[in-house]
Amino acid sequence: MNDEATKKVKVSVRQVMKTHFDLIDGLTTVAEALKLMRHEENKSLVIDKRHENDEYGFLLLSDIARNVLAKDRSPERVSVYEIMAKPVVTVEPEMDIRYCARLFARFELSRAPVVENGKVIGIVSFTDMVLKGLYADVN
Repeated sequence: MNDEATKKVKVSVRQVMKTHFDLIDGLTTVAEALKLMRHEENKSLVIDKRHENDEYGFLLLSDIARNVLAKDRSPERVSVYEIMAKPVVTVEPEMDIRYCARLFARFELSRAPVVENGKVIGIVSFTDMVLKGLYADVN
């Protein structure tokens, strides 16, 4: 077997993550949050820290469907903080996507914020890892 063929190229989270994401305040209502979403291809919202020692929150559109739509709650009366996940699993931008995929599988995640130096710099998803990482490597 050729050694070149067996070498795996490292693809980092930074190479496949989405760098456009929506960062909102936890007191924002679900209705306002949906109106503020500029990056519709993202299926999540990052909720900003309230202070330096706080943690980021994360809200998936599926959380809104489960906790607002399915329960017939008014999006104008539900604040994001009521239904968001916090704290959340975050990943480093230099993490190999193979390890990131294992982390996602272990914790049953579909996406996560990418944090560098305490700031969210992107969002990575299984889709990003497969289509921009694995699939790009296959071609």
